[in-house]
Amino acid sequence: MNIKSLLLGSAAALAAVSGAQAADAIVAAEPEAVEYVRVCDAFGTGYFYIPGTETCLKIGGYVRTEVRFNDDAYGANGEGDYDAYTRGYLTFEAKSDTEFGALTGYINLQADTEGDTFLDGAWINIAGLDVGYFYSWWDDGLSGETDELDSSLGALQNSIRYTYDGGSFLAGVSVEEIDNGGAYSADRGNLLDSNDNVGFSAKLGATVAGFNVYGLASYDLNAEEAAFRILATADLGPGKLGIAAEYATDPNYYYDRAEWTVAAEYAIKATEKFTITPAAQYFGNYRIGSEWSNGDAWKVGVTAGYQITEGLRTLATVNYTDIDEEAGFRGDSENWSGFVRLQRDF
Repeated sequence: MNIKSLLLGSAAALAAVSGAQAADAIVAAEPEAVEYVRVCDAFGTGYFYIPGTETCLKIGGYVRTEVRFNDDAYGANGEGDYDAYTRGYLTFEAKSDTEFGALTGYINLQADTEGDTFLDGAWINIAGLDVGYFYSWWDDGLSGETDELDSSLGALQNSIRYTYDGGSFLAGVSVEEIDNGGAYSADRGNLLDSNDNVGFSAKLGATVAGFNVYGLASYDLNAEEAAFRILATADLGPGKLGIAAEYATDPNYYYDRAEWTVAAEYAIKATEKFTITPAAQYFGNYRIGSEWSNGDAWKVGVTAGYQITEGLRTLATVNYTDIDEEAGFRGDSENWSGFVRLQRDF
């Protein structure tokens, strides 16, 4: 056998072995594509698509810490004036397009250093309809920290509400289950703790001659009493003027602080970052227990807010309240209150 034959034979053998190995080779599977979170700009900033869906999610909230001041309001013996307080708040908002418009779900969660952790709202919104657990229109008020235009019983309940918003005209109706501590009973003179009580509300609003104004009327079936409000705001000079008036036929779930009240404030935009808001409110026939008294009360205060930087702001308020002897539980009552707050929004 010559050298040429030997080389040709070796090459043929190597080719055969290589072909066999190629036939038996294992091909690695292609890795699956990673689905990255995509930005959703269909509903504004801050939304992203939930992976694998066409639903857009927005997560927000704030961290708040403050020092409160209130004459003889804190401590087991009722002699403490100061109290430190911190709160964490989370909001979840999920939106998707449907043939009826945007379908939205909201969840609000709150926890604080007083040991309270609770659901602060969870509801569904579509085509102007809200259904679930949310704050009523009575929770709205003026922009400062002085007015008391809501009820002392709160305004968070299970509700079904429809609102038509035409831009310059707004109208809405609402049915609420009154179960946050019950409601006042005019004949029994106390609070009834029940989940079977129902209330109705109606709201009309419009923009007229530079004023944004709305009227609100509610009826508490348990107390068989009604409450009414009118509130207006308007840009005026370097700030915004706000005025409000309320009347209740007797203490009820919607308003129970006084038979009638008027309030006003002026939010002055001193700089792009600094706003100062003096305000005042007068209460006619201030409530004692479950009934109106023959005494009045008044409250004045000022709130100052400063935007330190994007996402970080501070707020401070001081208020003075004076209640007539006929309306006070222990005669004439004077009170100073307020707080200094630092809040990080996200």
